[in-house]
Amino acid sequence: MHFVDAWTSLAPWDLLLLLAPPALAIAVMLVPGRTVARTVSIALAIGAPLLPQFGPLALRCGWFALWLGVAVVAGVKREAPRGETARPGAIESGTVGLLLGAALVVLLIVALGRQDLPPELTRPAAIGMVLVAAGVAQLMLRRDALRGTVAFAVIGLGLQWLDRAVRAVVLEAGAVPETAVLFATALAVALAARVALVRQHDAGSAWVSHAHDLHD
Repeated sequence: MHFVDAWTSLAPWDLLLLLAPPALAIAVMLVPGRTVARTVSIALAIGAPLLPQFGPLALRCGWFALWLGVAVVAGVKREAPRGETARPGAIESGTVGLLLGAALVVLLIVALGRQDLPPELTRPAAIGMVLVAAGVAQLMLRRDALRGTVAFAVIGLGLQWLDRAVRAVVLEAGAVPETAVLFATALAVALAARVALVRQHDAGSAWVSHAHDLHD
């Protein structure tokens, strides 16, 4: 009941702001298209400064800038995959991955709910778990390497929420800068974008299935 109370005790606007990032992460995981990826990235950028629970203003502004950069990269126009045929096996493996991921998230949330943590810890921990799972699932489902920038940013966002929960209970966490997760995420996004753009330039496609066209 403590887990449910942690959410029902919030005002509607606060509840909407907290649930929007996981909902958007799940949407961009399930719905293909660079327009969707760009729109979700912009929405997450706008929402970052509006969440005081997420951290200091400087940290939120940093995530605002990062998501704007992700929106620019994810919205880059690229060539459609050539000669691509439907592969039922890929659909089957994606479905299995989604089911296993959903089951894992449910188990984690149930385990978290059984801890009877205070609401200030329950909410960021739950949001972080869902975001990390959604980001990993997107990496498995989407074959466009540029979409990987969105997935890594989502994973980083989840880790930032988990970091907020840990800092509330671990005294030694203060020795680590609060921006450490942000910088690590920015590095991962930059590397993913670099790899995708090189693949686009050299192989003519940023799709992972065309990686065999690259020759060192």
